[in-house]
Amino acid sequence: MPERLTARTKAGGCASKLSPKIVDQVLARIPRQTNENVLVGFDTADDAGVYRIAPDLALVQTTDFFTPIVDDPYAFGAIAAANALSDVYAMGGTPLSSLTILCWPAKGDLDELEAVLKGGAAMMQEAGCVILGGHSVNDEEVKFGYAVTGTISPDRVFTNAGARPGDALMFTKRIGTGVITTALKRGTVRAEHLDAAVKQMCTLNKSACEAMLKVETHGCTDVTGFGLLGHAREMALASGVTLEIEHDAIPLLDGAIEYARGGCISGGLVNNRDFVASCVEGDASDDLLFDPQTSGGLLVSLAASDAAAFARECPTAVRIGSVHHRGIKPLRLL
Repeated sequence: MPERLTARTKAGGCASKLSPKIVDQVLARIPRQTNENVLVGFDTADDAGVYRIAPDLALVQTTDFFTPIVDDPYAFGAIAAANALSDVYAMGGTPLSSLTILCWPAKGDLDELEAVLKGGAAMMQEAGCVILGGHSVNDEEVKFGYAVTGTISPDRVFTNAGARPGDALMFTKRIGTGVITTALKRGTVRAEHLDAAVKQMCTLNKSACEAMLKVETHGCTDVTGFGLLGHAREMALASGVTLEIEHDAIPLLDGAIEYARGGCISGGLVNNRDFVASCVEGDASDDLLFDPQTSGGLLVSLAASDAAAFARECPTAVRIGSVHHRGIKPLRLL
């Protein structure tokens, strides 16, 4: 019997990311390039880069790949594609084309590989994004994802540096994919909980992006490997504000609390807590606040008067807090 995909990895999905502490330390030492057409670079740890190619047109570009998050190869491919596309949607862009990134063992199961590629292709087709090719490497640990290019208006780019005091904070998906998939690796997950998590991870953030474009949106980031508070921290620091988050308002996947209390904690969650906890005012003892999300939701900062309209356009969206002038710390939990 073939070994399960998730059994071949140390960490799955976005939990396989490097610790934010490591990334933060190294990027601080990388020289910044100066180019008047770079509208968004890596200075503020944003979701994607934006490069202007004409007065009214810019490219939005991102790369995202990771190790298997589920055992079903088709679902893994679809999740990896949705996750890569999410960075473009978070900026308010439209995906156009993608390039495949693949690490696969030379003696690996070719039927599984076919299913991974088909799952990714189906999700790209749903997004209207054309796969142009890609690159593969012989690697015993499976990794899969895409580099995605899209278009965006230079005058309407949603960055993580755009949050304004008085804004409402909206979140468009539920938290808990990390602890649920950790339970999968340990063989303790319930089928209904895993199915719901997979369904959410296979849901594009396209409709949420379209909803952002219909209201007065000021800033956005997608919540992935650094967890809700990790990505909220990046938004708060980049925007020079404090994000006030209502703990009880955060939407959770069914089973998430159960698995967190049962100790289904990934190394990525521990890394996130170690890096982010000191930035939080209030009780940050809940593991789910730091849970690495894969193909997670959008954290949107928008005019408070438009919160209800955004929720109507994006029915999964929930208001989880508000934006304030910079306080003692960048994050405040209620």
